[in-house]
Amino acid sequence: MARALAAPELLLLAVAAVWGASYAVTKPVLGQMPVAAFLALRFALTFVVLAPALRPLLRPGGAAGLAVGGVLGLLLLAIFVCETEGLRRTPAGQAAFLISLCVAFTPWVEWALSGRRPALRLFAATGLCVAGTALLALDGQAPAGHAAGAALMLAAALLRACMVCLTRRLAPRHALPALSLTAVQCGVVALGASVLALRPGSGGWVLPPASVGFWAAMAFLVLGCTVFAFFAQNHAVQRMPPSRAALLMGSEPLFGALIAVALLGERLDAAGWLGGLLIAGAAAWAGLPRRQRAQRPQAQPPSTTSVEPTT
Repeated sequence: MARALAAPELLLLAVAAVWGASYAVTKPVLGQMPVAAFLALRFALTFVVLAPALRPLLRPGGAAGLAVGGVLGLLLLAIFVCETEGLRRTPAGQAAFLISLCVAFTPWVEWALSGRRPALRLFAATGLCVAGTALLALDGQAPAGHAAGAALMLAAALLRACMVCLTRRLAPRHALPALSLTAVQCGVVALGASVLALRPGSGGWVLPPASVGFWAAMAFLVLGCTVFAFFAQNHAVQRMPPSRAALLMGSEPLFGALIAVALLGERLDAAGWLGGLLIAGAAAWAGLPRRQRAQRPQAQPPSTTSVEPTT
């Protein structure tokens, strides 16, 4: 048992902690830049960092990968617009819990697209998620008007579920490595957010603050939440059973809520914590692979599951 929490498990916990921290890191920044301009800057920097991964586009079949990346990039843009605008209006801890609903939504979206009926436990998990969301809505510590932000976070969670399913369906149509596909998507998000920043009422383009805090937050989001998390997650999930990976990644919203309390001084009342824990637990349960009980961990093949970077 001394080796139960080995390096891959610790690495995956680090990814969950980094992604959980992103909510508390991002929220103060959104008071310094409009959402569209913030997204354009963040993903432009990420695109520059990942640009060396675009070389496979020059190979035969690269155009197909570019087309798939373009479609997924537009969907990712919609996700981040909803998620970031929702985070601006919602306490970071609540946002972290609500976005984890994407795990519970995914089997239902897959059912709608492919006709593959979810496992019976998904019905129970969905009921727990609904109960948890209702309890979060009753949180007396949340600011007035947070309902609109919560609705945007739910929309982002549903779009993330669509993203997972669409990525799987489009996978046979291209041969790009995952990192190359991520780079294309980041470029599309940067370009799309730049266009959105020009819309009337979007806040327009503003120069980013020259403060150390702002650029430290941006470096964390670009290098930590995307570059580090991408490599760490893909390294770790191939070295453990999918069930353990799902449970470890299910800790992301818990990290998000705890870090929001520590860094931002946010508070959840008893109903809020209970609702958040119900959502996180149900999402982790929903993320377990089918027939998990009947399989021995040693016999499971390496997982290649990849989760999109969070806020």
